[in-house]
Amino acid sequence: MVIWQHIVFENLYYQAGNDESGVPTDMLSLNSTVTISYRNRAAFYAFHVTSTPLELHHFQLKLASGKMEEFTQPRKSDRTVKTIVAGHQVPLYGGIPVLVDTRPHLNRISVPLNLTFMVKSRTDILGTMVKTKFYGGFICSFTFRGNKLGESLNLTDSCIYQ
Repeated sequence: MVIWQHIVFENLYYQAGNDESGVPTDMLSLNSTVTISYRNRAAFYAFHVTSTPLELHHFQLKLASGKMEEFTQPRKSDRTVKTIVAGHQVPLYGGIPVLVDTRPHLNRISVPLNLTFMVKSRTDILGTMVKTKFYGGFICSFTFRGNKLGESLNLTDSCIYQ
C-alpha cells in the first residue's frame, strides 16, 4: 500500500537560454523531494518494490523526473521513501507564460502540476511456485505557489490511484 505524504520544492530557477539546437527560449531548473510511505500488511511474505520514474508535468510538458530506489519490504512493516525529482535547464518554449510576467516576484507564481508514476510490487508465495505481481499507477494534481518554496506541500488528498 502506497501512502502519499508530501512534496517540498527546494529551489526553482527561471532564466533565458538556448535549447540543444541553439534556439533561444526560456529555461527552467527545479529541485524537489517527494516523500511517500510504503506499507506491507502481508503476514507471511515480503515484497520487492520498484517503480517507473516519478515525473512532474505542467500539462504535457515534462519539467522534472526522479527514480525511486528499489527495495524489499519485509512482512508487516512500513517504510518512508524519499525521492529527488529534479529538472535541469528544461526548455519551456512558451509553455509556462505566467513565469515571464512574475519573474521578479516569485511569490506571485501559481503553476498547476501533475506528479505521476507507477509502483510495481512482486512477491514469491510458496517458494518460487507462485509469483504475484501488483501494479499501481498514481497521479497527483496540485498547484505550486511561489510563496511556498521550501515548505512541505501535502499530497494526501491530491493523489488518485489509476
